[in-house]
Amino acid sequence: MNNKKAVGWVAFLGVAAALTWLPEYFKQADDGEVDAVAVTAPAKASAKGQLPAAKASAAPVAIKDLSPAGDLFAAHSWKAAPTLASVTEQPVNVAQVVQTPTVPPMPFQFIGRMDDRTDLQVFLQNGEKIYVVRKGDVIDETWKIERISDMELSLVYLPLHLSQTLSVGSAQ
Repeated sequence: MNNKKAVGWVAFLGVAAALTWLPEYFKQADDGEVDAVAVTAPAKASAKGQLPAAKASAAPVAIKDLSPAGDLFAAHSWKAAPTLASVTEQPVNVAQVVQTPTVPPMPFQFIGRMDDRTDLQVFLQNGEKIYVVRKGDVIDETWKIERISDMELSLVYLPLHLSQTLSVGSAQ
């Protein structure tokens, strides 16, 4: 039994070696592209389906290479290629909102007043500071005392030249 296995393996390896060696033995010197040549047969053919022998004087005709070009295993799909949506940007003309400058809220509180026969003085408080003002005085280079009456005090905000009033008591 061992002899039969050994002979089988030797025969298998021999055939495998012959198959790998034979192509190298019959390989042509030029590995370039080889065109196939076909011989045209005469117009008469026998009725039994046999082709007549080719004449030696017949000129060989080259056969065109019909192999497909490109990748044989490329992925193909029946679905249409998706089209990308195009986005067009419209320029946005934002109208600039021009804010008119406004006078800040009145920072002063009325504390009291002192009426001399010659001059009227008003006491104002801003935070912890106390100001004693008369008509025409300027406070912190921002507020100017324009007029003092029995009922109200008129101040002008100097950066914008806008006036505000502050109540300074009642007419008694």
